Amino acid sequence: MATSFRGGKLARLFSGRIFKKVIKTIATIFIVISLTFLIIHLMPGNPIQIYIEFLMTNMYMDYDSAKALAASLFAIDLDAPIHIQYVEWLRGLMRGDLGVSIWATGTPVSKMIAAFLPWTLFSVSISLFTSFSVGILLGMLIAYKRGSVLDNVLTAFASVTSAIPNYLIGYLLILFLAVQWDLVPIFAMRGAMSPGITPGFNLPFIADIFFHVAMPYLTYVITTVGSWMLIMKSSTISTLGEDYVTAARARGLPDRRITFSYVGRNAILPLFTSLAISLGFIFGGSTLIETIFVYRGIGFLLWQSVANRDYTVMQGIFLIITIAVITSNLLADLLYSRIDPRIR
Repeated sequence: MATSFRGGKLARLFSGRIFKKVIKTIATIFIVISLTFLIIHLMPGNPIQIYIEFLMTNMYMDYDSAKALAASLFAIDLDAPIHIQYVEWLRGLMRGDLGVSIWATGTPVSKMIAAFLPWTLFSVSISLFTSFSVGILLGMLIAYKRGSVLDNVLTAFASVTSAIPNYLIGYLLILFLAVQWDLVPIFAMRGAMSPGITPGFNLPFIADIFFHVAMPYLTYVITTVGSWMLIMKSSTISTLGEDYVTAARARGLPDRRITFSYVGRNAILPLFTSLAISLGFIFGGSTLIETIFVYRGIGFLLWQSVANRDYTVMQGIFLIITIAVITSNLLADLLYSRIDPRIR
């Protein structure tokens, strides 16, 4: 009987909604990374050709000499059929091996990602949670003050900043704060930390990393807080028209309790789903922002690998981004059904 019970429980698990979603997620990840592998290898140019052009342009070498040097440096067989390269890459992936960098000869891709990824996680995560917190507070405020001057000003700000690309905001910050007004030492802020600083839980190191992350952080917050404000404003206005809010007011409940316990708790539910999805994009960072400010995160590494056609590094980074984004979508779906009884 115990065996029958365990069998029935196992059968329910494998036929359940969560199990089906997990299988779908795994299949989606496999399809996306396979298509990414194909697209990367179909890009014009390859690492050997780019390095040959570099040697001819900067080292003034003739083509044959440059080709011979490039072939000796890069241990990669680009003449092998693409399906053979794909199978070899999958075999390594099954063993947890992302390969070695083509340009940084002999350096494992996993070590490169491990060196750059923490800086992106740090910069984008603190920016995301700052913009989310500020956005929901301001969104609720302008929903209650709709039609006022404050509402018009903040809504216009949110609409404009949400529409402008983040890299353009970054360039504008450099132009005004660093060039025109000379308020920030932009060249000293390049990189993720200053040379000679010893990493650790100490005040000089903490102050230094916040100094270097300041400009990317400001750019991220400005370009994302507006969307949270507009979503929260719309959700709050919709919630204010619900019957349970009217009933709470009719019972004479304090405005503070209605605002936070009835309106706020229900209006914020859709934003949690968006937040969970946004968490997946943390792993991708912002390639253009990190490149503009020379902030050595995963986006900066991706930009370099694309420019150099470093196939193995590109594949490793896109694998991490794909898994993070698709998994965060799965978690958002499961989370929303848990926090909202109406969906469950």
